[in-house]
Amino acid sequence: MPRCGRLRTFIREYSESSTTDKISFIPPFIILTLEIILIIHAYMVQEVYVITLTAVLLIISIIEIFLVAFEMHEHYLRSNFDRILTIRLDDFVTEKKENNVKKIVEDFIMKYPNYKNHRNEIYHTICQILETHREEEIEKEISIKLKKFIKRKKKENVDKIVESFVSRFPKYKPYRIEVYERACQLMASKNNIK
Repeated sequence: MPRCGRLRTFIREYSESSTTDKISFIPPFIILTLEIILIIHAYMVQEVYVITLTAVLLIISIIEIFLVAFEMHEHYLRSNFDRILTIRLDDFVTEKKENNVKKIVEDFIMKYPNYKNHRNEIYHTICQILETHREEEIEKEISIKLKKFIKRKKKENVDKIVESFVSRFPKYKPYRIEVYERACQLMASKNNIK
């Protein structure tokens, strides 16, 4: 029994595609089915003119199906490429522990020369990854400092805790929402322990 690798690949790509892509693939098949019905009917009544025009439309529908399938394939390859690039870059940035974006880009391209033509994508992805890592570090810092701060202050009101914490550590002013959410979590866990 022959194995249909391309068909299985297409089915996998179709199942992993977005809902919009899946829906855009349905109308060409509906039109194709209607055109086949028209051709059969025109053949039965021996209308050469209708058969010819419907055959042209049938060929256009088949071409449209191939174009939509090709577009879905390209979209799948692009999203897969972006996902793999992001994972590789995240691992690379974590391993390098470097903050200079240009140096990270150069080192990454040196390690993976097949990404040489994707310098802009690498640059933007590294910037996003570094920003995410920085935000995670700040959230971690806030969590540790806030935990100690709540133990020392013994205040029960979350608003007062947040206000005094932000005035004590002014660098966390832009992260007031994160401080508030974390303070609520800590106070809730503190009250559950009691």
